[in-house]
Amino acid sequence: MALSERQKRHLRGLAHALQPVLWIGQAGASEAVCAEADQLLETHELVKVKVRAGDRSLRAETLQELTTRTGAQLVQRIGNVAVLYRRNREPLPRVILPQT
Repeated sequence: MALSERQKRHLRGLAHALQPVLWIGQAGASEAVCAEADQLLETHELVKVKVRAGDRSLRAETLQELTTRTGAQLVQRIGNVAVLYRRNREPLPRVILPQT
């Protein structure tokens, strides 16, 4: 499910007060990092990630790999910080998105 611009705006507003809960270093999106991200997304649905990798293109690659492996969607990326969203697999999601 692709997020509409209205839904992304809503998620950015919710994520504004959040602190990064996952830090990714030079090793990139390793198996352990992806497992941790998967668990965080399952618990919170909306998480902030801080990527401490070399240059901009390496950070973009790392985030792309992380979103692909976890099934999350990139809501926003500013510098080293990104916001990821993945709806819970439970019947009742924690974050209620506005209609498209």
